[in-house]
Amino acid sequence: MKPNRISGLKIGDLRAFDAVAQTLSFAEAGRLLGRSHPSVFAAVGRLEDQLGLQLLDRQGYRSRLTEAGATFHARLTHALRGLGDLVDLADELRSGREPTLTVVLGDISRREEVLKLLARFFAAHPDTQLNLDYEAVGGPAERLRSASADLAIHRVDEGDLDLEVQPLERIRLIPVAAPLFFGLPADRLSIDLLRSRPQCVIRDTAFKVDRDYFLVDGAPRCTVPDHGMKKELIVEGLAWGHLPNFLIVEELRDGSLVDLSSDRLPGRSETIGVMRRREARHGPVAESLWRTFKATGGMTDH
Repeated sequence: MKPNRISGLKIGDLRAFDAVAQTLSFAEAGRLLGRSHPSVFAAVGRLEDQLGLQLLDRQGYRSRLTEAGATFHARLTHALRGLGDLVDLADELRSGREPTLTVVLGDISRREEVLKLLARFFAAHPDTQLNLDYEAVGGPAERLRSASADLAIHRVDEGDLDLEVQPLERIRLIPVAAPLFFGLPADRLSIDLLRSRPQCVIRDTAFKVDRDYFLVDGAPRCTVPDHGMKKELIVEGLAWGHLPNFLIVEELRDGSLVDLSSDRLPGRSETIGVMRRREARHGPVAESLWRTFKATGGMTDH
C-alpha cells in the first residue's frame, strides 16, 4: 500500500467495513456501531476508494464480500484486535498500572504457599501479566539490583542496603544426612571425615558469586539446582548437606534423615522475606503485591 493511502485511512471506516463484513448488512452494521445506515455505507465506499479495491459486491439483495474483500477482512480482524490491545495498553500506562511484573522465587522459600498467593493476586489483576522466574543463592538479589525483576522472595541479606525487605519468617538451615551415611554421632564428626564425603550444594545462579554458604573446603561436591533435588540425594545417601527445617519435618520424625547439628556444624537461622529495590519506582500493582505479602502476617519463627 502506498504511503498516501495509509495516511488517508480512518479507523472508523475500517470498523464500519468490519461490521458490514460480519453482518453482510449496512443496517445491522449501523446498529452494531451506533451509526446510521447512510454513514456506514459512505464509510465503506470511502475505504474502497482509498484502497482502490472493491471490497463488497452490492448486486444482490444482501451485500457479500468479494474475493479481495474476504482477504482484506481476514487481515483487518487481526489488525483491529491489535489496535484494541494498544488502546488497552495506553489505558494501563495512563493509569500507571504495569502491563507486566517480574517476580523471582528463590531456592529458600515456601514455594507452594507463595505460588498460591501469587495465583490469587494475579487472578484479581488480570491486566498485569506475571513473569515468574527462579533463581538460587545469590541470584534473586542480583536480579533486583540489575533491575531485571520487580520483587524477589528469598533469603534476606540484612547488610544489603540497596534492597527494601518485608520479612516473612525465620527458618533454620539444618545439616542432615541419611542415618548410615557417616556411621558416627554428630558430635564425633571430624573435619577430615566431613572432607572425605560428598557435600550437596545448590548451584548459584548469580553471575557474580561473592559468597559461599556452608561449604567445607576440600570436600567433594554434588551440585543441584534446588532444595527438592538436594533433599532427594541426601535421603538416598549420596551426600550430606543443609536443608530448610520446613522441608524435612517428616524425614527427621521418621528417621530417614538425621540432624548433624553440633558445635562443628551448628546450622544457621535465616530470614526469608520479599524484597525490592529501595530506590526504584514501584507502580500500583507492584505496590499492591508488596502490601499483600505484608498482610500475610509478617515474620514468624519456626
